Amino acid sequence: MIPIRPVFRVLYAGLRYRLDTILSDFVADHWLRWFLPATYLPKPKSSSATRLKQALIHLGPIYVKFGQTLSTRRDLLPAEFADELATLQAKVPPFDSKIAVERVEQELDAPLAELFTSFEQEALASASLAQVHAATLLDGSEVVVKVIRPDAEEAIHRDMRMIKGVAKFLERVSGIARRLHMIEVVTDYEAAILAELDLTQEGKNTTRLRTNFASSELLYAPRVYTHITTKNILVLERIRGVPVSDLETLNALGADVKLLAKRGVETFFTQVFDHNFFHADMHPGNIFVDITNPKKPSYIAVDCALFGTLSTEDQTFIARNIIAFFNRDYGEIARLHVESGWVPDESKIEEFEELIQELLEPFFEKPLSEISFGQFLLNLFTAARQFEMEVRPQLVLLQKTLLQVEGLGRQLDPNLDLWSTAKPFMDRWMKTKYGPLKTIQATLDHAPEIMLELPFLPELLATARRTITKLNYKAAYQHQRINELNTSLQRAKRASFARRFVGVLLLGGTVIAWNITRAPPNSFFTSTLLAVIGICGLIFLLSR
Repeated sequence: MIPIRPVFRVLYAGLRYRLDTILSDFVADHWLRWFLPATYLPKPKSSSATRLKQALIHLGPIYVKFGQTLSTRRDLLPAEFADELATLQAKVPPFDSKIAVERVEQELDAPLAELFTSFEQEALASASLAQVHAATLLDGSEVVVKVIRPDAEEAIHRDMRMIKGVAKFLERVSGIARRLHMIEVVTDYEAAILAELDLTQEGKNTTRLRTNFASSELLYAPRVYTHITTKNILVLERIRGVPVSDLETLNALGADVKLLAKRGVETFFTQVFDHNFFHADMHPGNIFVDITNPKKPSYIAVDCALFGTLSTEDQTFIARNIIAFFNRDYGEIARLHVESGWVPDESKIEEFEELIQELLEPFFEKPLSEISFGQFLLNLFTAARQFEMEVRPQLVLLQKTLLQVEGLGRQLDPNLDLWSTAKPFMDRWMKTKYGPLKTIQATLDHAPEIMLELPFLPELLATARRTITKLNYKAAYQHQRINELNTSLQRAKRASFARRFVGVLLLGGTVIAWNITRAPPNSFFTSTLLAVIGICGLIFLLSR
């Protein structure tokens, strides 16, 4: 059931900050505009973008994170909205610094003077779940101290109850929502955002990322001071860099922003395919640039709370889809979706291939610099949805990160050719994972097992055709039985609904008739008739 209070919070925020004016822009030529307050009320003085940002801040952490993600998509949003929402990445209003100091002393069980030689009261940065204070350790090391907001967990649970209720309702009434596993997606997102509240896990993620890129020029992760890190407090090395969104400073210092944009794509693919451990919250507020050498700028990553991993099967599926798209092999994309179970086995591959080609072919009519990863994914899923594709929840983080990386790259270099950067990487990865050398190595690794199975090979080959035929027959029979059961279940549901509907009508009719005759009834016959109708209605209503 959808909780009422969070729904009213959203409606209240929409009215308080007059978000109806934004909606009215979308339905300006539609009859729905007559139901919007913006049609009758005076226009607010502040801009729509400012009011949207204020509403998201008012609603809390989950909505602020949504705004952060939106701000990276300048290809989807007007510049005014993108600029305003970008301030959510590190300029969310901070909470009282006294509360932050009390929390640090309580968590570390010592007064500040015994932990730091200096601790800045004013927050260095403030985000949706936490804020950061600059400090200096007793040994002179410059650090930042991250402190979780005191009301963050309560706000997340409150908002997620509403979102879960909406997801359950949609799954009950929508086949598309069921195929998208909306409840599972929301549950995974809740687990991910709650994990961000555990700063010990963020410390472990930061350390692992630091180790993965220890010998790389692409990315740097700060050192974690684990001995003074707890669930609500994280102490990190203070990094010196330029925010990646500060293009004016980067250009003034002579940074090679085109190389930086290209390195962003390389960093993403390295994390996803080489390390299988990717930063899943790569909005500009979490990324800085080291311009010690302006001609070879590199990234500095902070806020490592949210990370994702993929199974070997999903890694391979995504890589082969990307390569097939590069090669315009739409038949391969269709086969991959069926083989991996993303669409039902009984789907007609030829029809699926034609639909994919129809939706994806227009990409190649544009310059490569205008091809969008995000739009490619959207079109691909649109095609597959018509064939009852089921989205795997574990890929939601990857999709979100891909969109963020694309938005970041386009912001640095509007002419960034994502494909020329990605294709050599993917070709190399596939060759490394599935090339001849890898096949030979795998054969040698499993040589003892292969030798043991060789004597049975002739028999297996001789009986394989008959075995496959039997399995196909059994699968077809089971599929037929499942369809029959589904049909019976739908009939039972319709009959149950009909019984309840008739029961309500009869019971309602009895009440109405009783009121019309104004009890006591005029005759014994009328009284008996009404009683019989009412009892029948009650039986229908309560029947299973």
